[in-house]
Amino acid sequence: MTEPLNAAPVAVHDTPLPDKQRRLIALDDAIAKIRTQIATADLARQAQGKPIDPIWFHRARTAQRHLYRERAELLAEGGAGHSRSRMKDALIDILRARHDPEVWAELVAEARARNQMGDL
Repeated sequence: MTEPLNAAPVAVHDTPLPDKQRRLIALDDAIAKIRTQIATADLARQAQGKPIDPIWFHRARTAQRHLYRERAELLAEGGAGHSRSRMKDALIDILRARHDPEVWAELVAEARARNQMGDL
């Protein structure tokens, strides 16, 4: 049986997910941990009347900012765009093989014209 404290890591490792998705899950988990630590420190500050250590707080926020940045970069890469791009390349290869050069040149010219007009 899965221990409650280990449920998330076990669930992440047992499912067949792409590496990018695994990294996003790990980043979200790390961000949530830092947020929880900051919230806990703030509650302790309120209860005890002691200030939060500014050096620790700065390090925690900096780590959180770096994690958010990495997450944004992963999302900006657009993994789905890669597979879509490969699909388009495969489709172009198939169509090019099935058409003679003159017809292919006409199709490419029409595609360029549509692209310039913004019809795509």
